[in-house]
Amino acid sequence: MTRTLSRSADPQPAIGERLRARLDAQLAARGIDVGTPLPPNEPEPNPALEAAQKRIPYDYRTASAAHPDVTAWVRTIAGSATAPYADSLQPHYGVGGRRMVARGPSLLLWGATGTGKTHEAFGAIRSLTDAGCAVPWQATTAADLYGEMRSRHGADPEVLLRRIMRVPVLLLDDLGAAKNSEWTEEVTFRLLNWRAQNRFPTLITSNLPPVRTPGIPPGQPVLRDRVGDRVLSRLSGMCTAVELTGPDRRFQAR
Repeated sequence: MTRTLSRSADPQPAIGERLRARLDAQLAARGIDVGTPLPPNEPEPNPALEAAQKRIPYDYRTASAAHPDVTAWVRTIAGSATAPYADSLQPHYGVGGRRMVARGPSLLLWGATGTGKTHEAFGAIRSLTDAGCAVPWQATTAADLYGEMRSRHGADPEVLLRRIMRVPVLLLDDLGAAKNSEWTEEVTFRLLNWRAQNRFPTLITSNLPPVRTPGIPPGQPVLRDRVGDRVLSRLSGMCTAVELTGPDRRFQAR
């Protein structure tokens, strides 16, 4: 026989009055006012994300990855991250720690000015860090890279290029915007060729379509015109091309 409770029955208190009085007295002895509302829940601090924030340009410190292809890339890179010593032949020399970004695919984000390419790229870096991955990363525009690579007193361009080649996650912004030359093409080729061969995740943005299609006006340049066939071939092999469309966000913000 099933017994049901009447809806009109008064609910029974979780604890008796005598026990409640004893608990209130103990809390009061410790200076705790039971009538004080609880503070709002706050997220746990994330030192890695806080450190990354200091390096991210101010306009992108709240950026988040929203495009489905970009969020899928974040999940892929985070999913393939490994803990230190996870595959060590001598595991007693160390223990598994925070997951490190290892290898993975790259993205080419292209579209008109102001469609959110750089926003998505920095949002992807923030998402990786927030996912608990150790993400040594560097961001530079193609023009700034070429400027730093030019010979000057006290600097070794070769050392700089090799360091950027080997950074686990690289954001190369505005590819194709700088004036092209045989030298800039060679620098870009060496950088992307090494990263493609070693499958280091790279986020690349460009205002230019990768190749000329029937709908592109004859006078409009494409990325192939600016970087050459060798670089475009490496981009095709290492990247998923994602087109971002829409109005210029900067004009909308104003």
